[in-house]
Amino acid sequence: MISINPYLNFMGNTEEAMKFYQSIFGVEFAGFQRFNESPGFERMPKQDQEKIMYASLPMGKHNNLMATDTLESMGQTLTMGNNFYININTESEAETDKLFNGLAAGGKIEMPLNKTFWGAYCGMCRDKFGIQWMINFDLKQTAK
Repeated sequence: MISINPYLNFMGNTEEAMKFYQSIFGVEFAGFQRFNESPGFERMPKQDQEKIMYASLPMGKHNNLMATDTLESMGQTLTMGNNFYININTESEAETDKLFNGLAAGGKIEMPLNKTFWGAYCGMCRDKFGIQWMINFDLKQTAK
């Protein structure tokens, strides 16, 4: 396992929150992407296109504070308790499969494991205790 990172969900104010955290921690964004900068999102409702799909602030050598806007138009709701994921970056697809399948057992798969347009093998699930997980393997690692 490479790292474990908190992944925060906000209701339309991710940019404001992450800029606040940036000012506190004194770091530059490692990643920042709006939904309208992503393939396949051009058909989204106009009110969601400027929202934040992904923001990441480095927190030390291998960790990041990450965040996204929750989209009601996609059936997502935000309540205290579901406003974050624990993100695990793995070292292989096999490790990704093992961790994802173990955590999803008895729980709910929210996004099945698949290869994504951003170059990761990724899945999301809620375990049997209600904790939300994102398991990621950076496919560019296999090219090294």
